[in-house]
Amino acid sequence: MAEVFTHIGEILARNARMYPDDVALIERIPAEKKRFEITWKQFDDQANQFSNALAKMGVKKGDKVVHFMNNSMQWLVAYFGIIRTGAWVVPLNFRFTAEDVKYCSDVAQPKVVVFDEEFTDRIEAIKDQLPTVKNYICVGAKTPAFAESYEKLLAGAPATNLNVTLLPTDECGLYFTSGTTGQPKPILLTHNNMFCACVTENMHHKQTKKDCFILIPPLYHTGAKMHWFGSFIVASKAVILKGVSPEWTLEAVSEEGGTIVWLLVPWAQDILLKFDKGDLKPSNYKLDQWRLMHIGAQPVPPALIKHWKEYFPTMDYDTNFGLSESTGPGCVHLGLGNEHKIGAIGIPGFNWEFKIVDENGVTVKAGDPGELVVRGNGVMREYYNNPEATKKSLIDGWLFTGDMARVDEDGFIWLVDRKKDIIITGGENVFPVEVEDFLYTNTKIKDAAAIGLPDERLGEIVAVVIELKPGETMTDEEVIKFCDPLPRYKRPRKIFFGDVPRNPTGKIEKPKLRKQYSGMEEAFKIK
Repeated sequence: MAEVFTHIGEILARNARMYPDDVALIERIPAEKKRFEITWKQFDDQANQFSNALAKMGVKKGDKVVHFMNNSMQWLVAYFGIIRTGAWVVPLNFRFTAEDVKYCSDVAQPKVVVFDEEFTDRIEAIKDQLPTVKNYICVGAKTPAFAESYEKLLAGAPATNLNVTLLPTDECGLYFTSGTTGQPKPILLTHNNMFCACVTENMHHKQTKKDCFILIPPLYHTGAKMHWFGSFIVASKAVILKGVSPEWTLEAVSEEGGTIVWLLVPWAQDILLKFDKGDLKPSNYKLDQWRLMHIGAQPVPPALIKHWKEYFPTMDYDTNFGLSESTGPGCVHLGLGNEHKIGAIGIPGFNWEFKIVDENGVTVKAGDPGELVVRGNGVMREYYNNPEATKKSLIDGWLFTGDMARVDEDGFIWLVDRKKDIIITGGENVFPVEVEDFLYTNTKIKDAAAIGLPDERLGEIVAVVIELKPGETMTDEEVIKFCDPLPRYKRPRKIFFGDVPRNPTGKIEKPKLRKQYSGMEEAFKIK
């Protein structure tokens, strides 16, 4: 009889009972030539120890714990430890500035903040502005005076299960994304949502106990972790690879027996480039067991997969589409064996359904464009403390994605435009208003517009159109230097000087700008 789980943490406990001595997680740090591993029992024990340490601090069901860490085995241990207390885990992008962390904390009102030692300066800069936080926990060797040591807390805590009563409908995670305004939106997810991600991913990619998942993208994002959930539910091991390069990826696959790898487009292109140049040779690695490569988070050039198949003709391929609001990838996917439809985002995922609707929510005729809406067990509970945004996005159980799409004669969904004004570069979301607001701080600039332009490697790059004040002059190099304080992925890679058109209501006419500048190649581009 199949085991029934009431919360996501019970899957970890089941794995530990059934496979206590099997390897659960491997962490590879190629730059330092380091490798660590833990078994399912060690993983489960450490999660229990952390949950007990949190409970001793007073963390209880319904509290929030900010989780601000880089990928590591400790990332997952802390994640499950938090969930087992009944608290909501609040994973934050490790690229967030101190101001970003403060904004998210103001919304979440956390009782505890768990952070990596390398983020100490960011946390210290705002700790006096976070009145709800009672304890800070630092992961790493150098613990600041204001925090407690993660390692010491684990060492001093029992490995017994707290046995907090939790239901599938209980909330467990607060994930921050951003909307068209550029401010991060808090997405409230439940244990049911997490179960949906486990089942959907496993049904799509058929993971078994024998598989080995090579995990490279950031765990704070719903993409990577929810893909791993398909392996987690069958207790197959995973390799957390810290750092990205073709050599490191191939070494991990070869030496750890990797069978599944989720890549971003640039990472796949870098591997192919090395193969083409002869800098790397597939024959020098053990790759026969690598059965699936899949991609998500950005458009995939069909030529890329055709080229990939020249080196790996029998390897399966899948494209995944999803949102944080749908508990990550899987509400739509290309599907194994559908390489002839690359360019489409695919068909509804397992136990998901979809519609294409007009501005009134009415289903459009087949082939006509409209907004993609989806329904399934992965749909979020709500935008936390934002009933207005929730009401706009959730209608009768349907999630309005904000993406414009059409369906072809074979039932495959194609995105045709983005209703939300988001630029996706290398899998990261950039919200134009963030870039525009930053540019406005330059006294020479009258108006500015940030747009996404197609890029073969990154999917899109950030481009800006700058309208200067009368009599002012500015060069491309000045703009680039001025934008240095922005995170690298948000910095403009193409700069144009010209008028910024706005409609009668004052909104920037982005489609007009994209059409005007998408073919221009003479602009400055960062190498």
